[in-house]
Amino acid sequence: MNVHTMRPLVAEFVGTALFVFLGAGSIVANAASNNALGAVGTALAHGVGLAIIVTMLMPISGGHINPAVSVGLWLAKKIDSRTLGMYVVAQLVGAVVGALLVQAFFPSGASRVTSLGTPQLSGTLSLFDGIALEALMTFFLASAVFGTCVNPQAPKVGGFGIGLAVFVCALTGGALTGAAMNPARAFGPALVAWDWHGQAVYWIGPVLGAVAAAALWRYVLLQRDVTDLT
Repeated sequence: MNVHTMRPLVAEFVGTALFVFLGAGSIVANAASNNALGAVGTALAHGVGLAIIVTMLMPISGGHINPAVSVGLWLAKKIDSRTLGMYVVAQLVGAVVGALLVQAFFPSGASRVTSLGTPQLSGTLSLFDGIALEALMTFFLASAVFGTCVNPQAPKVGGFGIGLAVFVCALTGGALTGAAMNPARAFGPALVAWDWHGQAVYWIGPVLGAVAAAALWRYVLLQRDVTDLT
């Protein structure tokens, strides 16, 4: 594997590790500080953190940082199947490393209580409800990706449109599903904490939402020529 191939994989690995460390770490820090951050603080940690990560890595790998986003861009023919597979592996491994960093540097008591920031499905929701909510929020997130990054007519706002989408969804659905919208964000902490409660929600929902967004943008909203591989 040459340097040209490795650069985007390293970017996706490092970016996902940082995102999980910041996002899951904010959940643990909030528990350790008796809710000092609150819902707004943890939503900001996820949204602003992702905005910065996507912006700095976009020129290298596209700044996916999310297997569901990668699936959506693959369906829209922005990446090929080989790139999809390698990106997803890099993202999942990065998520595990990010969770290990949370385990290493945050208080152990708060880490156990929060399962290292693993997203949790509210007891008021059924599995189907959780999947549907994650799908809707990921549809919004993936649409932000297509509308602000893929569309050549989009304003040049870097990853901040994507980060704002995560922030809004975290405020809306954080108390119900954790608003993961990202299989890697759920997988890394779940594996390290060994807490698989509702894990299917964070794979099925985001992938369905990203697929729906990719279909809408590829076949309806984007000009046909911009969906082709370059």
